[in-house]
Amino acid sequence: MTYVVTDPCIKCKFMDCVDVCPVDCFYEGENFLVIDPAVCIDCGICVPECPVDAIKPEDKDTDGKWLAINTQFTAVWPNITRKGTPPADSADFERETGKFEKYFSERPGTGD
Repeated sequence: MTYVVTDPCIKCKFMDCVDVCPVDCFYEGENFLVIDPAVCIDCGICVPECPVDAIKPEDKDTDGKWLAINTQFTAVWPNITRKGTPPADSADFERETGKFEKYFSERPGTGD
């Protein structure tokens, strides 16, 4: 089982999870992070670090949507190995739901 980043991360991208990852499996999009399921060692150390509860075990992704998204974008976004600065307006989006349809961007982030 791997972990996946889900909807709550979009437009928040706090990146606390990145600092604790022992295998550097996070990749950065413009407004979202993803986990490379081929690299993730399933330790779960990143889960409690996410202030918006966006990281879930793969088995909670019942339709496979988030696993597919995480897998797809690790192939094209830059790897990120340390916490960066979240968007200035991230607090405005913390509790919003349904963000994928409204805000998801396929554009890559800057990486480190």
